[in-house]
This record gives sequence, structure tokens and C-alpha cells, in this order.
Amino acid sequence: MNRQQFEQRLGLVPRMLKAIAIFRSEKSSTAKISTEKVRLSVTRVSELPLKLSLVLLSLLTEPATAQSKTNVLTYHNDNARTGQNLNETILTPSNVKSTTFGKLLIDAVDGKVDAQPLYMSRVAIPGQGTRNVLFVATEHDSVYAFDADTGRTLWHVSLLKSRETPSDPRSCGQVTPEIGITATPVIDPNSGPHGTIYVVAMTKDASGNYFQRLHALDITTGAQEFGQALEIQATFPGTGDNSSGGKVVFDPKQYEERAGLLLLNGVVYTTWTSHCDIRPYTGWVMGYNESSLAQVSVLNLTPNGNEGSIWASGAGPAADASGNIYLLAANGTFETTLDTNGFPNKGDFGNSFLKLSTSNKKLAVADYFAMFNTLAESNSDQDLGSGGALVLPEMMNSLGQIKHLAVGAGKDKNIYLVDRDQMGKFNRNNNNNIYQELPAALSGREFAMPAYFNNTIYYGSVGDSIKAFEFANAKLFTSPSSQTSNNFGYPGTTPSISASGTSNGIVWAAENGSTAVLHAYDATNLSHELYNSNLAASSRDHFGSGNKFITPTIANGKVYVGTTNGVAVFGLLKQPI
Repeated sequence: MNRQQFEQRLGLVPRMLKAIAIFRSEKSSTAKISTEKVRLSVTRVSELPLKLSLVLLSLLTEPATAQSKTNVLTYHNDNARTGQNLNETILTPSNVKSTTFGKLLIDAVDGKVDAQPLYMSRVAIPGQGTRNVLFVATEHDSVYAFDADTGRTLWHVSLLKSRETPSDPRSCGQVTPEIGITATPVIDPNSGPHGTIYVVAMTKDASGNYFQRLHALDITTGAQEFGQALEIQATFPGTGDNSSGGKVVFDPKQYEERAGLLLLNGVVYTTWTSHCDIRPYTGWVMGYNESSLAQVSVLNLTPNGNEGSIWASGAGPAADASGNIYLLAANGTFETTLDTNGFPNKGDFGNSFLKLSTSNKKLAVADYFAMFNTLAESNSDQDLGSGGALVLPEMMNSLGQIKHLAVGAGKDKNIYLVDRDQMGKFNRNNNNNIYQELPAALSGREFAMPAYFNNTIYYGSVGDSIKAFEFANAKLFTSPSSQTSNNFGYPGTTPSISASGTSNGIVWAAENGSTAVLHAYDATNLSHELYNSNLAASSRDHFGSGNKFITPTIANGKVYVGTTNGVAVFGLLKQPI
């Protein structure tokens, strides 16, 4: 082909693209396609080289990404914290491989990304059209909205006030070098005029004062809603750590919002952890009206003792359809002397699997399970608090009874399956009061949470493989049905799931290390690794050093992974013509 012929054929491309635009416009409005326009398209395609013709023709039937309605609005996809996206039709076990799948780009930000990126489709951004949006929060107290498909920054806001900085690490090496936004935010698309993202940010002023604030931001602009951000303050009746006059007082410098936020029945719930185990601190849960940010409820889990915080390696507290909240409290005070209802007689629930009621938007402990050796575990730092709870769907047991279950694990390597209707409380002699316990089911301590898919839970503990445990008759098999061939160093991994309904299940996991790795496995057989980011030549898919407690987000054919300075975006690679 000479230059003149090439330029003639190249000149047809804009006309073809115009025809495509007309087609998409008519398709989106459900109008009939003009036969004249299609005839033009086909005629011109016949004049183009074969490969280019096929590519352009394929665009005629390719749906625009804006048509999708997949959303990831909260930590691990839903309030049950299953970690599953069952609407993924693009990524399948057949195309997730290093020849067709890999790193597309990195969305750069101003600090570490410890919170899970959130995703909302078809957001109308002023002056920029309708976009699929990726929301990213950083430890530098920034929130970003990126075009989820191109990586373009749509808006960026700092939550720092004048002469403020993010907090220092508070003499603790768990979140460094700064503490800003650590917890995964939560989005309500129906709140405010356009939808709202709720964020907790920690800051420090020039005088050395520390602040924790709840922000409500418009998802289309990042503008503050409902007036100004709310400064977190609280008291609760008790004589425990940092109490005065019969009330325990929340000191913002002593705490960090690590666990993801929970939005439940119009209330945003925050749960608080300490910096390392630096006292004084106790276990706080607080609820805020999502429309006004007014505080509506406060609960302290160790009001007459100490410790017992909630951090869960970043996992958000789980909730069921009846409005109950489930979480694992860390090492702390627990009274083995029980009242007539089987509860600790001073109301301290350290190192327990807890069920909190929210009736009339008031928090209260409704039920719990504590191990027979809970005090020994707390004293040796082998508590439940490092893991996250997962609410399971209804299951039928061998007697035909419907069971309502939840699962959790912590540092003692056991998996605890509780009956949400009767959790078991405390038995000082053994754990026979629990629905089911799998002793030493995990080879390492659990600093993460499981995922659920197709009657199976997936756990990835420290130094262990990811293991799949199946259910039968509402009980777990005691041995894994499959497991990965590789292990995950500290802190293990929190898996995420993509699937189309019950088909094409893929287990995704981020591996911490000097070079972070994204893994993908066949959900039906974890020994079949589909992809990892070390496979491609010349470090094509590397995305920097690892960052602990990272949970992948999967939506609309892309995988988003937080890093120390951005979010790596993976997807299907463009194939050469």
C-alpha cells in the first residue's frame, strides 16, 4: 500500500466512528437503527483492511461502560461483608491470564491507600459527563474521584483544615508515616442531592491537638454536605480507662478509625481501635444520622475495664437483614462472673464475638460468644480482634431447619461459626456452647477476613495458603476442599470474589511484600492459579511495594488494588491489530 492509499483509508475512520456514535446513541434511546446508516457503515468497512474492519465492527455491538450498574459502595461489597461481586460478566477464568490480562495504569495519589477503593457507575459529574467513578481515600487526608475507565482525576479534596496536618503515628508502627483516612468510607447514592460518601479523617493542628471528624461529601464534586464536618466526641457511663465522674471519655488522640464504616438503616456506624496497645483506651461504637451527622447512639464494650477495641485489620463490622451488627472485639477486660442473663456482670466484653442490636437506633449488646480461655488469650495477645466477621446467607441443616450463621477467626487460628439466634455466650470449661468450632483450621493467625461464594468461605491467614471450606447441611467441612499452592506472608490476605451469578468465579488476593503481587484463582479449585502480576515479562504488571490489609475491588472488567502511593488498575489488555 502506498502513502496515498493509506491516507485515503485512514480518512474513512472518522466517518466510521461517527456511524458508531450514531448507533450507540440510537441504541441507548431504544430507537431503531437507520438501515441507511448501517448500509453506510458496512459499505465503508468493506474498503478497510480486514483486521481494522473487524475491530471497528466489534465496536458496533460493544456496550458502553456507562451502561453498567455495578457498584461497590462499602467495604467488601455488602453489609454482610461477603466480598463477592456477582455481576461481573467481562472477567472470566478463560481470559484472566497474563497474555490477555494485566496492569493498565496507576491512579497516583498523595499518600498511602489503606482503605478499599469504592466504585460507583454512571455518576453525573458536573461539566464532565456521566462517568464510572473510583473513589480513593488516602492517609494524607485526601479523597479522590477518578474516572474508573481512564484514570482521569474528576475531583480531589483535602479534609485538612488550615494549619492542620495528618496525625503522626502516635508512637506506633501500625500505620505509618502518617494517619489520615484509614477506614474504608461508605457511599449512599440516595443521600443528599446527588449521593454522599462518608469518611472519617484524623488530623493534628499546629498546637498539637488531635481531631477525629466525620465528613459527608457530595459524590459528584467532593463538596462538604450537611453544613460542616462533625468532630467526634463521646462519653459513656463507666469507670474504665480515661473515665471521670462516672463516665468514660473518648480522647481522639488515643484512637484510630481502622475498621470500615457501616451504613445501616440511615445511620453511619464508626468503630474505634487504639494505636498499638497504648493505654488508656476502651472499645467504642458510635452511630451518626446520615442526613444530619448528629450522634444518635454510643456504646462502649469495656466501660468498666480497658482495651477491647475494634480494628479487624480494616474489615468493617457486618450486619444482617434485621439490623443487627456483628464484630470481633480485641483483647481486653471480660468478666467471667455472669449476671442472670449470662452476660459479664460489669458489662465488659473484651475478646468476644459480639451481636449488637440497633433497635430504635440505639446500640446495645444483644448476644455474644466468648471462648472458655478468653482471659488467657487476651493476656497473651492471641485474641479475636485481628479478624473480621462475615454474615452468611440462610442455610438449611440436616433436620430441615433454617439456620442464621456468622463466621469469624482471629489470632488463635480457629474458625468460629456462630448461630446468630443463639451465639453461645460463655462457658468457663469448654467451647461446647458454640454452634461449630474448627480448631487449628488455619495454619497462621488471621489478620484479615474471609470471602463467601457458592456455599464456600475462603480464608487467607498469615504464612498460610488461601483455603476454601465448604458447607453441607449448614456446617463446615473440617478440611479445606482446595487451597492455593503459594502462601501469603504477613498479614495474610483478604480475598475478593468476582463471578457472573454462580458461574465464572474468580478469587482475587493481594500479596504483601517488597514487590506486591495480585493473584487470581479459579474459585472452584484454588490450586489452579489463573494469573499473578509476576508472570508477565519485563515486570510489566508490577505495581510497587506491598501495603498491608489491602482488599481488591472488582467492577466492570477491572480490578483495583490500593498501593503505597496510588491505586493499580488491572483489566483486559488491548490486543494488537
